[in-house]
Amino acid sequence: MLVALILTALTFIPLGYIVSVLFDTGLSEAAELVFRERVGQLLINTGLLVACTVPICVVGGIGLAWLVERTDVPGRAWWGPVLVAPLAVPAFVNSYGWVSVFPRMHGLLAAVIVATMSYFPLVYLPAAATLRRLDPALEESARALGSGPVEVWFRVVLPQLRLAILGGGLLIGLHLLAEYGAFVMLRYDTFTTAIFEQYQSSFAGPAGSMLAGVLVLCCLALLGGESALRGDARYARLGSGAQRAAEPVALPTAAKLPLVGVLIAVTIGALGVPLWTIFRWLWLGGAKVWDGVEIGNALGQTIALAASAAVVTTLCAFPIAWIAVRSKSRFARWIEGANYITSSLPGIVIALALVTVTIRYVPDLYQTTALVVIAYTMMFLPRALVSVRSGLAQVPIGLEEVSRSLGEAPAATFFRVTLRLTAPAAASGAALVFVAVSTELTATLLLAPSGTRTLAMQFWGLSGELDYAAAAPYALIMIIAAIPVTYLLFTQSRKAAGA
Repeated sequence: MLVALILTALTFIPLGYIVSVLFDTGLSEAAELVFRERVGQLLINTGLLVACTVPICVVGGIGLAWLVERTDVPGRAWWGPVLVAPLAVPAFVNSYGWVSVFPRMHGLLAAVIVATMSYFPLVYLPAAATLRRLDPALEESARALGSGPVEVWFRVVLPQLRLAILGGGLLIGLHLLAEYGAFVMLRYDTFTTAIFEQYQSSFAGPAGSMLAGVLVLCCLALLGGESALRGDARYARLGSGAQRAAEPVALPTAAKLPLVGVLIAVTIGALGVPLWTIFRWLWLGGAKVWDGVEIGNALGQTIALAASAAVVTTLCAFPIAWIAVRSKSRFARWIEGANYITSSLPGIVIALALVTVTIRYVPDLYQTTALVVIAYTMMFLPRALVSVRSGLAQVPIGLEEVSRSLGEAPAATFFRVTLRLTAPAAASGAALVFVAVSTELTATLLLAPSGTRTLAMQFWGLSGELDYAAAAPYALIMIIAAIPVTYLLFTQSRKAAGA
């Protein structure tokens, strides 16, 4: 309990930092920094980006999920993993691919295109899983009562997709607020790009801190909006339902070719453009871009940081998950929810908070590897928490009681029974954290000690110098590293749907 409270208290450092800067700056000066034309323009830019991208991703993700899961579109068995694969391509690598093909690509339209190609799987994946496990008897009953296909879709199927839509839309919105590299390449200003520019010019000045405060409010607004729209409706039914898959809809012959064309176009936009760009630059750069020493150092540092963060984050997830699973109190829900709220904040806000706090109170911790790992833990704790919580929930309490009745101490019971049964889920959570850290850019740029060169940092530095050929190997390695976890997500979604 005490460990969970300490971990939860640490996660409130970013919010405490924003509040403290507000009071240090003074309300009048803070108001002048917030209510100015630059902030208004950033708010419009960020708002337009979210307002355009999220609906497109939702409509596209659901449409693609229905096409693959509920129709006889040719090759439907192959399209599932293909449409999830874009999750392995970081958004800033996707942007690098599009800018290489279309050098004049910039502005809102460019940002929406790249963001859509990067994030639509966040809706597609849960929507496909929901459609796969939805009891076909519900739709059959509606049709038997005289409802047409369109009415069945809107009255029966779409309400069941509500959680997938809201959850996926929230994730996309938070990614858009946090993304830095992709929008810098596309020359589209958002709060995150402006905060980073402010930090570079005036370190942790009040102007950048106030921008961070507005960005935090935007994140909290998204969280509150998703919670309000989700409501407390139930989406489970009593009984197991029909243990069979829905019969796929027979598409008209004339429609199959155009629909396959849509799937191919999406695949080209999300995977083809970045991969073709990477291999094209590798071909043009030749053997000289494969600098074994630089790549080896970047890969080694990335693995070391990612592995350390994965272990620490997963260990931190255990006490919180334990309380969430073994206690049904309101306090337990608060402990768990607090970590989700803090981790939804953009990495740049967490990094700025840690920079300020360490310089003021713990200067020896500033620009150390330990501080970077702390930031990663705060950012990616939910990824481990979800998996560990799921694993603990499946451990029969009776086995632990039997172990203690045989004379085993609580600690021995935990290591010999609970931990062994939870290990696969914990490993899955650690893998998710590992890949997230391997491609993290913003917080790493702000917090990493001098001399640190991760794969993402090396890619960003070389692409910023327009040396696209030299940046290509780093982009390829990051994608290859993310493929196993992306496949794991796909297989887990199918298992959850009973496929």
